Amino acid sequence: MSGLPGIAQLRDIVGAVMTGGLFLSVLSLVISAIVWGFGANSSNPRLASRGKTEVLVSCGAAILCGAAVTPINFFRTVGQAVNS
Repeated sequence: MSGLPGIAQLRDIVGAVMTGGLFLSVLSLVISAIVWGFGANSSNPRLASRGKTEVLVSCGAAILCGAAVTPINFFRTVGQAVNS
């Protein structure tokens, strides 16, 4: 893969996008937890439920961003084995 022009820049861009996605997921998790806590303490079940749902969505997004490397590496290895 080092023979392709611009591959180093593409790796930098993908790494930055993944880092940004993880950062935004964690930020969303913190904000959602605050909303959940505020809704639970103010006896507002709709707000608490929405915060709880957003906490789960944020965790799922963080897991997807963090785990995206695994299938990419797998298919890269398979592609290199087929190419050889």
